[in-house]
Amino acid sequence: MASLTEEYVALSQYVTLKTGGAARYFVTATTPEEVTTAVLFAQQTKLPLFVLGGGSNLLVSDEGFPGVVIHMKLLGRTYTKIDSTTVLLTVAAGEELDAVVAETTRLQLWGLENLSHIPGSVGATPIQNVGAYGVEVSDVITEVTVFDTITKKIIAMKNEECAFSYRHSIFKEKNNLIVLSVTFLLSKIPSPKISYADLASVSDTLTTPQAIRDTVIAIRAQKFPDWNVVGTAGSFFKNPIIENAHAQALHAKYPDIPMYPEAHGPVKISLGYILDKICGLKGFAVGPVRLFEKQALVLVAEAGATTTDIKNFRKIVLDTVFEKTSLHVEQEVTEI
Repeated sequence: MASLTEEYVALSQYVTLKTGGAARYFVTATTPEEVTTAVLFAQQTKLPLFVLGGGSNLLVSDEGFPGVVIHMKLLGRTYTKIDSTTVLLTVAAGEELDAVVAETTRLQLWGLENLSHIPGSVGATPIQNVGAYGVEVSDVITEVTVFDTITKKIIAMKNEECAFSYRHSIFKEKNNLIVLSVTFLLSKIPSPKISYADLASVSDTLTTPQAIRDTVIAIRAQKFPDWNVVGTAGSFFKNPIIENAHAQALHAKYPDIPMYPEAHGPVKISLGYILDKICGLKGFAVGPVRLFEKQALVLVAEAGATTTDIKNFRKIVLDTVFEKTSLHVEQEVTEI
């Protein structure tokens, strides 16, 4: 087993929700070889395996995890010039996403700036198809390099092989694929994505990647709590995507509900609006768990909260939404 292996490590110190029990085995992997060793150990001992990045999108059971947790700490960034205007950036899975975004904006490279100030690691971004302010990470990913725990081979997957969709990818379906690095296509040609309302309102000032980054950070500071201070995973719930008939029925009942038609017919519904204006749940609290006062999609767990507290609170929220709208809401965070 790898030398950087520990036993019974409290996972609450590695996740931004700050709850959950211990991992039976905890491996800090800094090379692909250490990832391979940990995978083989889990398979030989018939223990479950989980790969942990920045822990910003994870809800851990109070009972902990009975298997092997690989804490992905592979580091490295490589810039490859394609032509006078195009750059490929390959980033190891353990790198901090926001540090990478900050660097690309300083270099005046367009593509990642809308994803500023999102906690977590680069390796998690293709899994969740992380998105914010009109951009999804799949818009700029060209390739994801993974370790296949079945074949024991490292393979490079092109964007179209990753089956990206809203907050989803093939990596959510096939847990045998462990992300080792992600390659982004960035441009020196100005290409601001500012259709999001808060950006569009100040579009005249958003002439550089850095300007967009600064604006996004300011917006997020108003809508999201500081994950360094309280337990939070950012947006805890997904915006529902529903069939047009259901959307029209909701619109008839709630004419002001924001709706965003998708490319192939379904309609994305603003859950934040539903939680706030229809259900009256913004700021709603039960004990140490609440929906954030400035953004109802965000769940906050104060010191002393447990994962059980969060699960009980989640049920109340989801039951209330269903009662008012007949919507089955999914959570955005991964649960182990």
